[in-house]
Amino acid sequence: MSYTYDFPRPSVTTDIVVFSIRDGVLQVLLIERNLEPFKGAWAIPGGFVQMDEDLLDGALRELEEETGLARIPIRQLRAYGAPGRDPRGRVITIAFIALVPSDDLIARGGSDAQDAKWFPVEDLPPLAFDHAQILADGRAQLAKEVTASTHDSALVAFDFLPSKFTLSQAQEVFETLRGETMDKRNFRKWLTNEWSIEDTGEKSSGGRHRPAALFRLKPD
Repeated sequence: MSYTYDFPRPSVTTDIVVFSIRDGVLQVLLIERNLEPFKGAWAIPGGFVQMDEDLLDGALRELEEETGLARIPIRQLRAYGAPGRDPRGRVITIAFIALVPSDDLIARGGSDAQDAKWFPVEDLPPLAFDHAQILADGRAQLAKEVTASTHDSALVAFDFLPSKFTLSQAQEVFETLRGETMDKRNFRKWLTNEWSIEDTGEKSSGGRHRPAALFRLKPD
């Protein structure tokens, strides 16, 4: 038997901020809404949680339905519950962050999304709801996690690198995530001091530059 509550209950949604480094630029995946409110506007992928669904399961389902991306590790960012954030009523959203290292992943619109597209985080269209704030918080969290003072969480930077990488590739990723330039000599000293990096004995191939040593992160 269903239960009748004495007080109104808010609805719950999930939103997933998907970051990737594409063409050397930090980008975020957005969907073009196909339904009101904000029909035709760009937004973070997400939607309502079903009654028999865990928050994480709901976020992954919505991400796959709206963008076609599946089986991507996500983690919770924070909750957003300002009373006027959604014109449909009282809606609380739980935001998640996903990090996608591959340039080869192709996103496509689906479900209630007309389109799905990657945008540079420094060149975003106007966003629906309070998604500009959610995205800004996600970007700030990402930068915070790769500072020199956060060793364990800074491991997230290696998710954007191939299993074997050059030191120049590593520096480019850290600079992109932090949003600032790092001194080459200091970066390499810091990298090798902070993490167990080993020379694979192999060299990079292809490209316009001369071959460089390939390194990898030692497993724990």
